[in-house]
Amino acid sequence: MQSVAVFCGSSAGSDPRFADAARLVGAHLARTNRTLIYGGGSVGLMGLCADAALAAGGKVIGVIPRAMVEAERGHKGLTELHIVDTMHQRKALMADRATAFVALPGGFGTFDELFEIVTWAQLGYHPKPIGLLNVAGFYSPLVDFLDRVVEAGFIQPRFRAMVNIDEHFDRLLEIMARYQPPTGAGFARPSER
Repeated sequence: MQSVAVFCGSSAGSDPRFADAARLVGAHLARTNRTLIYGGGSVGLMGLCADAALAAGGKVIGVIPRAMVEAERGHKGLTELHIVDTMHQRKALMADRATAFVALPGGFGTFDELFEIVTWAQLGYHPKPIGLLNVAGFYSPLVDFLDRVVEAGFIQPRFRAMVNIDEHFDRLLEIMARYQPPTGAGFARPSER
């Protein structure tokens, strides 16, 4: 996992532990010589994560849609900032550059990025590990819901297992390092995406 795409909120959220986690993730990635790839903003958890990585001497790549440069205040101090035309291009470029994906707390945009990358894994578009950093139990209701969806027969257990979860970032990375894609995943080769 040399480059980790981090999906997270463009606001800091209501619990200070969310901001602490974003800073910890950015600094940890830099200290372990991993590149942070994220949404390119300078605000919220996105900005905190990027600033912490940069402060620790890390490489940070941002990808932001042109229409969101002002709203998310495109970060001016990154190693690379890619301005794209659409959200689809943003997600595709982040997915192509990353070797792993981690979701921190966030809202609809974070969920969209997370579920799209999980869907792509299920379809066999990529074999990369995916993790949820369960800061202060933020993702516990989602994990319970995913388990319920498995019970209801809409997600196979082998695909549910693609979503790794832990409340400690270093432990989550260890779990993700051992990740093996499910056998039989996919309906198309990556070039057919």
